[in-house]
Formats: sequence, structure tokens, C-alpha cells
Amino acid sequence: GREVVNPVQRKDSLGLSEKPVIALLPGSRKQEISSMLPVMLKAVQKKKDYQVVIAAAPSQDRSFYEDLIGNAQVEIVEGRTYDLLEVADAALVTSGTATLETALFKVPEVVCYKGSWMSYWIARQLVKVNYISLVNLIMDKEVVTELIQGEMNPRRVEKELDLCLKGGHRKELLENYDDLIEKLGGIGASDNAADIIAEEVGL
Repeated sequence: GREVVNPVQRKDSLGLSEKPVIALLPGSRKQEISSMLPVMLKAVQKKKDYQVVIAAAPSQDRSFYEDLIGNAQVEIVEGRTYDLLEVADAALVTSGTATLETALFKVPEVVCYKGSWMSYWIARQLVKVNYISLVNLIMDKEVVTELIQGEMNPRRVEKELDLCLKGGHRKELLENYDDLIEKLGGIGASDNAADIIAEEVGL
């Protein structure tokens, strides 16, 4: 049970303005962040009506992110990803557990993955699944858009992000999130996710 805090107060505690928020969750490992974050930053560079905020991994120094950001108008939040998701209007998320966490906070998201073609090919041979995000695996359908390898380019990411920010796709996503939470047995029941995924992929 997280305490209920006014969104404006939450933003203020994070050092953010009252503008709507696009959260970037580029992963936790140096290699994936270096690969994902530049594409994410290009995709959001025209979003002047929003404040773009990176959820920094505790394992990485702030200077590492600052080098990747350069002159981009972006905020960095360290060690408070859940607080950031509380106030986010949409998110770009590297595939992993963060995709499920983002959904449980009811934040419309685009799931992104870009790695070496060799490691991606090997992974696809080893694990025969239709999706890479936990949300889609659990629901056994495409709830959130997955942009993988070549599809994970600035233009395509921006297009899918726009759909998350307004309109019918956003509404449909949020309704699917309600179904997801119900399937997991309520908010905070992400412990059930592993069992459901194992069942879906036949483990």
C-alpha cells in the first residue's frame, strides 16, 4: 500500500514542473541503455508540451546518462521509478520486468528492444514465444506495442507514442490494463505473473 500523494506534490518532490510527463525506462545495463536511450530521445525531441524524464538505474552513474543526453531537454530521476510512474502520462520501456510494472501503474507504454542481431536470433531460437513483453505474454495477445530491432527507430517510436498519449488506443490500453490486473488477482499481485507466463509458454 503506497501512500496517496497529490500528483502535483509528487512531481514537486521529483523536481518536476506541472507539465505532463513522458517517462523513459531504457533498462539497467550499460549496453542496453547505450542502445535504447538515444533512439528514445530522438523519438521525443518534438514533444515540447511534455517534460521527458529518464528513470535512471541505481547501478549506473548520473554522468553516464548525462553523456548520452547531451543538450536534450530531459530530466533524470534516480532511484524513484515508481514515483515517476505515478505521474507519467505515457512511457517508452525497454523489455523486461519494467513493462509489467508500468502496466500495473496504468501508464500507456511502448515496449522497445534493440540488441545485437546475433543475440536476438539466438534468443528467438531458444525461446519460442510470440511476444517479448510480460504484459502481452500474460494476456496472450498484443496489448502493448512491441518495437523490436529495426522497428525500434525514432519515427516509429514517436508514432506509437502519439497513440499512447491520446485517442482510442490509449483508452483501449487502459481497459486492457484493468483486465491484466484482474488476471493477476488485483493490484500488487505481480507475484502471480511468473505462474501465468509459465503456463502460457508451456513450461
